Amino acid sequence: MTYPPPSQWQDPARSDPSSAPPVDPTRSMTDPPVPAQSTGTDPYAPAEPVPGQPVADAYAAPAYTVPAYPAAGYPPAGYPPPTGYPAYPYPPIRQTNSLALVSLILSVMGVASCVTAPIGAILGHVARRQIRERGEDGDGLAKAGIIVGWVLTGLIGLAIVGYILLIVFAVSQSSSSTY
Repeated sequence: MTYPPPSQWQDPARSDPSSAPPVDPTRSMTDPPVPAQSTGTDPYAPAEPVPGQPVADAYAAPAYTVPAYPAAGYPPAGYPPPTGYPAYPYPPIRQTNSLALVSLILSVMGVASCVTAPIGAILGHVARRQIRERGEDGDGLAKAGIIVGWVLTGLIGLAIVGYILLIVFAVSQSSSSTY
């Protein structure tokens, strides 16, 4: 298939080939378009109104309404709203037994004051009984108070027994030596 030379090409949309704009060979396809020469008439100007017809304002809204179709493209972001499933209620808030917390505090304070460790252990036992009866929270605190309290009480008891044995040993050594 052969093509005619460029000078003989004709635009089939134009009826008169002589009215085609001249082609500038120095311009490329990426250059911005050159505005057309004004011939005095605007081809896009509205036609003269027909007598008896209402005149439309150029800035008036169109006489028709655009149908409300969904926009083409992607659906809206996020999850769709829930459909018919009820929300789960929050679990009821249970009170923590205050005696269990006091038990743990007194048991830990038994490191500094030797008296409060056994008190904390005993309060831990009382707190566990109250927790079972009332259905409160804090069983772990009460167990920790019991364990820490009795361990510290045992260590304090061993320290007292060791101190007494050290005194007895020192007294027996000093009385047996004569000058």
